[in-house]
Amino acid sequence: MRSVTLRAGAALDQTDDAGGDVAERNTGGAAGAAGRAPSADRADAIRNVVLVGHSGAGKTTLVEQLLAATGTIQRPGRVEDGSTVSDFDEVEVRQQRSVNLTVAPIVHNGVKINLLDTPGYADFVGDLRAGLRAADAALFVVSASDGVDGLTQMLWEECAHVGMPRAVVITKIDHQRADFDEVLAICQDAFGDGVAPLYLPVVTNGHVNGLIGLLTQKFYNYTGGGRAEKEPGAEYEAQIEAYRGSLIEGIIQESEDESLMDRYLAGEPIDTKVLIQDLEKAVARGSFYPVLCTGVGPGGFVGAAELLEGVTQGFPSPLEHPLPEITDLEGKPVKGVTCDPDGPLVAEVVKTTSDPYVGRISLVRVFSGTLRPDMTVHVSGHGLAERGHEDHDVDERIGTLSCPLGKQQRTVGKGVAGDIVAVAKLSRAETGDTLSEVERPLLMTAWTMPDPLLPVAIRARSKADEDKLSQALARLVAEDPTLRLENNAETKQLVLWCMGEAHTDVLLDRLSKRYGVEVERVELRVPLRETFGGRCQAMGRNVKQTGGHGQYAICHIEVEPLPSGSGFQFVDKIVGGVVPRQFIPSVEKGVRAQMERGVVAGYPMVDIRVTLYDGKAHSVDSSDMAFQIAGQLALKEAASKVPTLLLEPVDELSVLVADDYVGSVMSDLSSRRGRVLGTEPVGAGRTLVKAEVPQLEITRYAIDLRSMSHGTGTFHRSFLRYEPLPPHLADKVAAD
Repeated sequence: MRSVTLRAGAALDQTDDAGGDVAERNTGGAAGAAGRAPSADRADAIRNVVLVGHSGAGKTTLVEQLLAATGTIQRPGRVEDGSTVSDFDEVEVRQQRSVNLTVAPIVHNGVKINLLDTPGYADFVGDLRAGLRAADAALFVVSASDGVDGLTQMLWEECAHVGMPRAVVITKIDHQRADFDEVLAICQDAFGDGVAPLYLPVVTNGHVNGLIGLLTQKFYNYTGGGRAEKEPGAEYEAQIEAYRGSLIEGIIQESEDESLMDRYLAGEPIDTKVLIQDLEKAVARGSFYPVLCTGVGPGGFVGAAELLEGVTQGFPSPLEHPLPEITDLEGKPVKGVTCDPDGPLVAEVVKTTSDPYVGRISLVRVFSGTLRPDMTVHVSGHGLAERGHEDHDVDERIGTLSCPLGKQQRTVGKGVAGDIVAVAKLSRAETGDTLSEVERPLLMTAWTMPDPLLPVAIRARSKADEDKLSQALARLVAEDPTLRLENNAETKQLVLWCMGEAHTDVLLDRLSKRYGVEVERVELRVPLRETFGGRCQAMGRNVKQTGGHGQYAICHIEVEPLPSGSGFQFVDKIVGGVVPRQFIPSVEKGVRAQMERGVVAGYPMVDIRVTLYDGKAHSVDSSDMAFQIAGQLALKEAASKVPTLLLEPVDELSVLVADDYVGSVMSDLSSRRGRVLGTEPVGAGRTLVKAEVPQLEITRYAIDLRSMSHGTGTFHRSFLRYEPLPPHLADKVAAD
């Protein structure tokens, strides 16, 4: 059980005794002012909070308001103007949406809060999950005008799986379409039990005048520009009582005092301080989820003070959040590592960015020990080789440590356990790598990262671009573990495996704008295969007489198809030495070489048996090369005698989708020449659909499934086998 240190007089829906607005009450506000870096020496004075929610919910705007409320910046920026602290990347400014994980540190009542602003669009889920890894608690931001989307609901379930503390912030409560009761019901339906409001918004003519604290039953009026405490009007009594009763019952159910419910049901009044203490403990251990709300009123932004109080008092410090699994470099679990500034160093790179002028900057969460400038650390990266990230174990010297705030990198003297800092010029460290002591190298188990499933073939636009492309792509891969780079040896194409169309656009934009490399998309080629459609016999004759040594090799072969997946078999049935023993491997080598080049459309040939049963040789003119050429000619002649089939790769698809979309998904798979194998309910209103589908039909399935399922569908694909391509498609490929 986690414990929470309570400050005297503090509560999730109370003002401080001193009163006044947040900026005046913020004892650390000056330290957090722009240009100066807030710092923390103890983990219990840190809160790492990730903001989660769909695109447009208001996460970045909320960060701006909290930065302004704590005096970190003078005035909040606007997404529409490209003036926010979080969205400083030129891509974000142009597109007016977040595509990167950014950290915005603030200080409230002596507690440093690292606000992790994450992208809300599904294509950038890699940065979102990096934010979840770096955080100890999550704020789920829900727009009062838009509700909860499928991706947000899935992320809530992920957080529930690992027991992450959560709270809900309903934004835009002043919107003309906003209905607090309705959006609250949507949240409770989507997120389940334990979701309850702490405040009721008071909205008049589209403006939020203030908030009513359900536990204190006080009205916090913001119409005068500050925060004034008043008694709520009689018109709110029924609404307060209805919500307050369910809130108290929910808190009591989470209380460790088993007698509390009996006393409450018996009509005994429960001290508000007791309820607040139980509430804060339940929030910190991830079993109760308070709902707060924000909006704009006549006096300005409403809800910042309540939210800051909730984060500092209700959310756990890094001391209360369990560390991810830690092993040595051989994979043996390491026990006893805790969030201790004096413990062994264990830190993780949660985000890597490359700047053409500044160089590589690594955003690092320190889980144990203390990170200091100029110290030498061991950098370990494992488990992402298939995505282009080679396993590595190297020692590197730490450069300058800084506390980032948008574009600013404000120098700090150290990063203690529990804090998040930026490290400059770690040349080998990539996203997901572990930093540890040179004398005791350790490795943190990597967080779950979704597979990129949208293949995009590209090529350099010019020779100059081609020369720079390799280095630029290596930097992008180091930054983004959801990107996989493939040099397909069969199709001779460079393929970027991305999360979706928006992810692709951002990557190509960065290649152009950041690294000066122009590329163009080309049609993706799916690697096909060829095979024989029947049995036949053929002769390969390579007889050339010239001055001096000529070439003489004749071989007779029989070719027959084999079942799918059988590969290639070569059978030697030569008798009497008509083909000398030393040249029999030469025939096989020639056949294999021709199989690699194909005989119809240039694709490799598979699943055949070639039997060498006769031939002729010359004592002088026969050679290894002569019989290799004869073997190639024999296979070509065989292809002219029987039909040659084109084979296409078939994948097994496992599609996880909400029950409402199962019918549409199955119908769509059938239209892609797929065979649906069956469905399996997996709970939480979702179904797993399994099917076999040709790769030619699913090159853009990542985009199509998202559209079909409104962002709730995911899928996994694995190669199954090769099957004959339908004749009308085979004819088209052969013609091309």
